[in-house]
This record gives sequence, C-alpha cells and structure tokens, in this order.
Amino acid sequence: MERDINAFIDTAIPLMTEYGMSIIGAILTLIIGWTVAGWLKRTIIRSLTRIPRMDKTLVPFLANILHTAVLVFVIVAVLNQFGVETTSIIAVLGAAGLAIGLALQGTLSNIAAGVMLMLLRPFKVGEYIDAGGTEGTIIQIGLFTTEFLTADGVCLLAPNSTIWNQPIINYSRNPTRRLKITIGISYDDDIDGASDTLMTLMKSDERIHSDPAPAVVVSSLGDSSVNLQMRCWTSSDDFWGLMFDLNKQSKMVIEAGGYTIPYPQRDVHMISTKD
Repeated sequence: MERDINAFIDTAIPLMTEYGMSIIGAILTLIIGWTVAGWLKRTIIRSLTRIPRMDKTLVPFLANILHTAVLVFVIVAVLNQFGVETTSIIAVLGAAGLAIGLALQGTLSNIAAGVMLMLLRPFKVGEYIDAGGTEGTIIQIGLFTTEFLTADGVCLLAPNSTIWNQPIINYSRNPTRRLKITIGISYDDDIDGASDTLMTLMKSDERIHSDPAPAVVVSSLGDSSVNLQMRCWTSSDDFWGLMFDLNKQSKMVIEAGGYTIPYPQRDVHMISTKD
C-alpha cells in the first residue's frame, strides 16, 4: 500500500510540475476571458442604446455575436495552454461554419438584410412604403421578416432579403407630397376657362399649400380629349383624402361650368361598293 502511494506521488509530482502552470494559466484565462466578454457585452449594449437610430432588436443581437466570438477565442487560447494544435480546431470550425452557412443561405441572407435595414433605416415603424409591389404600413422590423399592415387591414410578413433587393418607395418619409389629377375636356371647350375653374377649386381648399403654388397644365392631347392636369402640394397626412375629394369636385365644377368631359369615341366610315 505504501509503495503504491509512493509510486502515485512520484508520478503525480512531475505531472503537477509539468502541467500545473498550464492548468493555472488556463483557469486564469477562462476567468479573465469570461469577465472581459461580459464586460464587453454590457459596454456594447450601453453604447448602441445611446445611438438614436439604432433598433432595439439589433442591439442584443450584435452584443451576443461579439460575446460569443470572445468566448470562442478564449476557449482556443485555453486549449493552446495544454499544447493542443489549435490550427486544426480553427480549420474544423471554419469548415463547420461554411457548411452551416450554405445550409442556411436563405436564412442568413434575411438576417444580413435585416441588419442592413435596421442600420440604414430606409423606413421605420409607422411609415407607409412600397418595396417592389409589397406595400403597407410598417408594423415591425425583425431580423428575418418585416411585418406590414396593408391598406385592407391584412397582416403581411415579407422576407427581409426580398425587401432589401427591391427599390423602396417611402411615402411617409417627407412631410409634403405633390398631387397630380388629370381631367379631360372636349377639343371644342375653352382651355383657359376650364383651367381657371380648376385653379379656383384648388385655391379654395385649405389643405393645398400655396408654396409651391398650385398649377393647371395641359399634360397631353388625347385621342378624344384635351387632358388638363391639376398639380398641387399638400401634407403627406392629407394626401389621400385630398385626392379623393379633388377627383369628385373637379368633375362637378367642370360640368357646372358648361365644359364637357368626353368619352372615347371612334368614327366609322361605311363605304359601299358595287357588285
């Protein structure tokens, strides 16, 4: 028994002498690395939270990525303390990351697009946009999808990559918008008189801005009508209501002024031939 204990001591002492410092160094590395990772995560969250344009969903996402990266680096450093070949481990991690990236290509593209949408902010919650035919009021911007509320009151979820790869029209970003309404009159009607009638209509509406001033122009000469276009500026909030009202009122004032709104017509000439 005594010989076994002596043999164990004789074996353990050289091992402790050889690996003791490595074990102590690994423990210290783990403690310091874990502390630094936690401190860095909290610092990143505090710093990003102070940025006015930074999305609340993106803050913990970026902080967790940095926290995980630091911990991976610490684990590799600990293994290196024991003489483990870390080059092969890094190669395996890289290959695994590549395989996961290929398998989740669509998902990762949505995440990347979500990050870009949150950073660059082409739109924000509450704004009405059109992204390649996908349109509605923004309810939520997530890492994978963006939630819309359509004009019909339907909830629409669109992948972020689809939105990011399309031209985005933001109807709510600017405080004012220009409204254009076209109404046709007969070729026999007085263009100046009809224009004055439509101009009077626009000047009587308080929702229409005086600067830039409203205008009525001849936009085109159609097959059966002279097309007059009413152009005016209004606030984005009043745009749709004003458009609906002007569409109705312009027809009423044009007809009340004795002008004609022509229908498309075609002249057919009958040619008789002798048998």
